[in-house]
Amino acid sequence: MSTDTVQTEVIDRQREQRGWYFYDWACSVYSTSVLTVFLGPYLTAVAKSAADADGFVHPLGIPVRAGSFFAYCVSASVIVSILVMPLVGAAADRTGRKKPLLAACAYVGATATTGMFFLSGDRYLLGGLLLIVANSSVAVSMVVYNSYLPQIAPPEDRDRVSSRGWAFGYGAGSSMLIVNLVLYTGHDSFGVSESTAVRICLASAGLWWGAFTLVPLKRLRDRRTTSTAPAVHGWRQLASTVRDMRGKPLTLAFLLAYLIYNDGIQTVISQASVYGSQELGLSQSTLITAVLMVQVLAVAGALGMGRLARTYGAKRTILGSLVAWTVTLAAGYFLPAGAPVWFFVLASGIGLVLGGSQALSRSLFSHLVPPGKEAEYFSAYEMSDRGMSWLGPLLFGITYQLTGSYRDAIISLVAFFVIGFALLARVPVRQAILDAGNPVPERI
Repeated sequence: MSTDTVQTEVIDRQREQRGWYFYDWACSVYSTSVLTVFLGPYLTAVAKSAADADGFVHPLGIPVRAGSFFAYCVSASVIVSILVMPLVGAAADRTGRKKPLLAACAYVGATATTGMFFLSGDRYLLGGLLLIVANSSVAVSMVVYNSYLPQIAPPEDRDRVSSRGWAFGYGAGSSMLIVNLVLYTGHDSFGVSESTAVRICLASAGLWWGAFTLVPLKRLRDRRTTSTAPAVHGWRQLASTVRDMRGKPLTLAFLLAYLIYNDGIQTVISQASVYGSQELGLSQSTLITAVLMVQVLAVAGALGMGRLARTYGAKRTILGSLVAWTVTLAAGYFLPAGAPVWFFVLASGIGLVLGGSQALSRSLFSHLVPPGKEAEYFSAYEMSDRGMSWLGPLLFGITYQLTGSYRDAIISLVAFFVIGFALLARVPVRQAILDAGNPVPERI
């Protein structure tokens, strides 16, 4: 192969990588501005305005405490994701036409998010429907998005490319939060009401998502395949992978531990704003500032925990982060209402362990994957990461439904970190790495 040809391939690959980064830039604003900051408190307020004298709404005739409605919708959206992800993943592998699938997921989600502008009055059912559509769309789109990584980056370059995409996402989330903060805190200056400012922030995330998705759609290339496997193959492959994992019980044990404590992490991310607004009585501007702080500290925390892992090993560092998560939630239970300073302290604690606990979990799992089975094993990991986080919101919602207390709901999540810690502590990772047929690093 000539030097010119190699150079052209490198340039083309770098162009695709830059396009790939921009999907994280596009969709992360939804996760940050909509799911984490604005929609939980706002949809809860809309549901409460539609509630009966006892504080219940009745979707499909089922009595639901208004304060639990958002958590139940998040849980339902993840269940929808679980049903759809294997089918979309199989279609992508079978046809090689990933861009149309990415576009479909992105624009269905972006349209639903933009439609949140019309969420006003007592339209809680509309809000629940739009949340389920948008949240499941972003989860399914990430399966397609992540499947590009092996195609656009050689093995030795994937850590850098993946990390840069992750950084783009946090950069977008932080940038939009600053704009949201200006609009929300100065809504009178802009001539709009507080609720209208929230609806503009929600809709702008959908417009951002749709606009910046054009960049990866223009730069990424589809690789055609000759596979003729039917779409149901996605479910069969997933079942086959799980059966294969039974022959690697230590790998399966780690995945189970990760599934549980990551469910707790995802629930804290999605429900923290509801807790702050409904239980602690904090303003929306306080919540936005806190989430912005989390975005910045998550990067610093990931780098710091990476250094700790080089000294103490990834497993010990993750276990330490789970202790920190438990302590943080316990402290959150005792936070006084109307005290933003203490909420910022809590947000700082979350930010410092958020990025690192997830980044180290992924890198540790990579050592437990048998050579030659990276794609199918990471497919199961993606299902655990994106598709199984429904128990936490369900427990949060049920606890609030039964007790009427968000403090009880937030402390119930400690169970995920305690159980995850216990399961991970029992996994002999050195033996798990050897059983997977991989060399054992000096520190693990």
